[in-house]
Amino acid sequence: MYPFIRYASTIAHAALQVKKGNTLTLKETSEIKFRCRLTDIDNFLEMNNGRVFTLYDLGRMDFAVRTGLGKQLLKQRWGLVVAGSTIQYRKRIRAFEKVTLKTKIVGIDARWMYIEQSMWVKGKPCSSALLRTGVTEGGRVIDTSRVLTALGQSDWKLPLTGYVAEWIVSDADRPWPPTE
Repeated sequence: MYPFIRYASTIAHAALQVKKGNTLTLKETSEIKFRCRLTDIDNFLEMNNGRVFTLYDLGRMDFAVRTGLGKQLLKQRWGLVVAGSTIQYRKRIRAFEKVTLKTKIVGIDARWMYIEQSMWVKGKPCSSALLRTGVTEGGRVIDTSRVLTALGQSDWKLPLTGYVAEWIVSDADRPWPPTE
């Protein structure tokens, strides 16, 4: 089941941070902390891989609220979408361990914002995901220039480099629809 209460409390906590003046710029990294709950684990007593992706939603929402994007989403009646992702798992997260989830933008093109998220336990990385995300209006992805303008960041650029650029090229080679 989707963690609606956790999601709502993440938004409330982020909004409280904004009220206290603890905002973020688009260049900064969001960090939230939580414990791995019994509802997060699988039969191997570690965080389920599907739950990892679900909890990454919380990190993106904290980032959106604290950068001002959340306010623009409401004002403009925009939505958010994930259009692609890749993930690496390196260390298990066990029940009750304290997790730090980090979220940052690592590249922008005309249509997409590329976000890197990672989960850490005791200062060690456990998983890392790269996501192609977009802002939608009327069910269609809008240009990032509109989003940046709404955020007062129209001059901000973050070119696609390194593994992000390589992933975009590699992902474009992937057949769609999948072959049988």
